[in-house]
Amino acid sequence: MTTSSASTTTSPADGDTPLHRAIGPRLLILFVIGDILGTGIYATTGKVAGKVGGALWLPFAIGFVVAILTAASYVELVGKYPKAAGAALYTQKAFKVPFLTFIVAFMVMCSGLSSASAAARAFSGDYLGELTNDALPPTLIAILFVLALAALNLRGVSESVKANVVLTLVELSGLLIILAIGAYAVLTGDGEPSRLTEFEAGGSGFALMTGVLGATALGFFAFVGFEDSVNMAEETRDPTRTFPRAIFIGVAVTGTIYVLVALVSSLLVDHKTLESSSGPLLEVVKAGGLDFPHELFALIALFAVTNSALINIMMASRLCYGMANERILPRAMGRVLPARRTPVVGIVFVSLLAIGLVSTGEIEGLGDTTAFLLLCVFAVVNVAVLVLRRDPVGHPHFRTPTILPVLGALTALILASPLADRPAEVYIRAGVLVAIGIGLWAVNKLVMKARSEE
Repeated sequence: MTTSSASTTTSPADGDTPLHRAIGPRLLILFVIGDILGTGIYATTGKVAGKVGGALWLPFAIGFVVAILTAASYVELVGKYPKAAGAALYTQKAFKVPFLTFIVAFMVMCSGLSSASAAARAFSGDYLGELTNDALPPTLIAILFVLALAALNLRGVSESVKANVVLTLVELSGLLIILAIGAYAVLTGDGEPSRLTEFEAGGSGFALMTGVLGATALGFFAFVGFEDSVNMAEETRDPTRTFPRAIFIGVAVTGTIYVLVALVSSLLVDHKTLESSSGPLLEVVKAGGLDFPHELFALIALFAVTNSALINIMMASRLCYGMANERILPRAMGRVLPARRTPVVGIVFVSLLAIGLVSTGEIEGLGDTTAFLLLCVFAVVNVAVLVLRRDPVGHPHFRTPTILPVLGALTALILASPLADRPAEVYIRAGVLVAIGIGLWAVNKLVMKARSEE
């Protein structure tokens, strides 16, 4: 699962070389699926179970509906404006407030960092523990993990959609193993079906509602990533026709897999056991009747979270680089390492932020921070699609029913609100990250003003 839907990249100016439109419908579908799959389902399933109880499937089912609502808005907007810029472009076109556009772009960048940090925490947990007996502190392992990704990023990593297909298939294989274990359990009569209707919050009314909303808000972390695909608009053949099918199929496939994985997890493992593990799906493999090598599944899970972290740090550093080039962050943050042609200052900056996050947060809090930041962005995007109905374009494109973005904005705001029973530390962490961005923006404005007065 990756999170980088906003970019300050602009379309090619006259005379510049346009991007190569090499992505067809099938590759785009796999790209969307690959973007969504990853850390969320592998790492936070247990924490969701801890919030809701045995009815683990319900938050993922609700999260699927919320994702579809916002995906519909992205589909309309990318068809209307097929540019590689995502939420930042839509925000600027709708509201024409540069500061708001910057906040949206910076929140997307920070969501990528908190997602990568959650992946680093997941890497240092039970999945790694299944393969090694090293007694290094998890926080130290997570920091070393971030530094290793930064070094790889500095060296230069070639992004390829075809390579993403391979990575997607490996990540998907781990989830299919879980589903196979679940099918075997059902056929052999194993598991506890009664757990599927048990709620941790107990009782009814407000306590139950906030418990389910809190679990859904955290579980929504597993769904983020579909919005990344809009950045491929300028490299997709016939994007106005290709994107609706690709995004809806991608979200539907991953949503179905997530609900089924949640059902299997609750069927085979008590929610308390899931909650206490940083590798919850490994607990499912161990509890299943199939003799699947635990070490191999742990390796698949490590691969999934590593891929998610690498992509998120790469995208965050490139977004930082892009904002510097657009002069909305200090120009120094756009410096490139001459030998490798990689954004060295951007990579160092986002890596330092990631180290700060893994040093002060756990999987649950970091995943919830990612979801909170993107839910705020999604609320803006859902409103933007309605505002931009006043801006017709000269080509046909998908138009979502008006009720969907309205519901999308409302559900995003509800899940981002205190009704979701979110710990205060999540709001504080997100606030600190945004404050850092505002500070950099203010410094940049002062520097630019001073230079203009010279």
